[in-house]
Amino acid sequence: MIYDVRHLTRYRYEAPVAANTCTLRLLLRSIDGQSVLASRIDVAPTPNEWNERVDIFGNRVARMRIEKPHRELVITSTARVDVHRPAPPAPGLTPAWESVARDATASASLASDSPAFALYASRLVGIFEAATDYARTSFSPRRPIYEAALELNGRIKADFAYDTKSTGVTTSPADAFAKRSGVCQDFAHVMIAGLRGLGLPALYVSGYIRTVPPPGKARLAGADASHAWVSVWCGQEFGWLGLDPTNAIAEGDDHIVIAVGRDYSDAAPVEGVILSSGGQKLDVAVDVIPVRG
Repeated sequence: MIYDVRHLTRYRYEAPVAANTCTLRLLLRSIDGQSVLASRIDVAPTPNEWNERVDIFGNRVARMRIEKPHRELVITSTARVDVHRPAPPAPGLTPAWESVARDATASASLASDSPAFALYASRLVGIFEAATDYARTSFSPRRPIYEAALELNGRIKADFAYDTKSTGVTTSPADAFAKRSGVCQDFAHVMIAGLRGLGLPALYVSGYIRTVPPPGKARLAGADASHAWVSVWCGQEFGWLGLDPTNAIAEGDDHIVIAVGRDYSDAAPVEGVILSSGGQKLDVAVDVIPVRG
């Protein structure tokens, strides 16, 4: 499937902003099953400084600085991307999860796809006993890793309520787990904490998911969504496989990857510092439009 993607981010400030420094992870990346045909970012007002780099995880990162007073910042990311992912493997053919954990610990690679980055507690995802015990229910002895991870993926969907008001961007996985509610970021963080507690490498994925309107209803502009899910390392042969605990599905052609990292802090679309005395209002609109299959 080929998609046109448009992601509009608009900040309105209560007082003039004298300087604005931002890091943007909005440039789509080519990754297994996903090829970026075009990708750009437009910013108003025009930045005084702009540079791009690729980080340790292979993400395309832009850094900008605006040094003119402004009351509004508009960031528009547009892209065309070709997503044709291979079908996931038969779950029972993947190796036992214990052997994957041993192989991950023994890995000496520091390449962007190394499992070593995804084994331990990170800035926003700690390892805590409740999540480990919750995950362990699915990981019985010698069970194939992808089979067990699929079950955990489905259990989170079944056991946790999707509630945009119950958590915020700074809510810890432990708090979201205790509430049994949250949004896609929380579900991904909880699943990552549980997997890492068992010694299994897991990464956070930020991106988009195409939404389909109900039968007979028109598709609304800006109605698609930023999304987050999990990538689980399933051994050298099978590599990283994506799972979406918010929807209890495997990563498929409706998922578009922007960035991966140890947690949200490594993959946040926009983060930065402003020099201002007032508050701000944020509006986001996303469109994921199929061009052709």
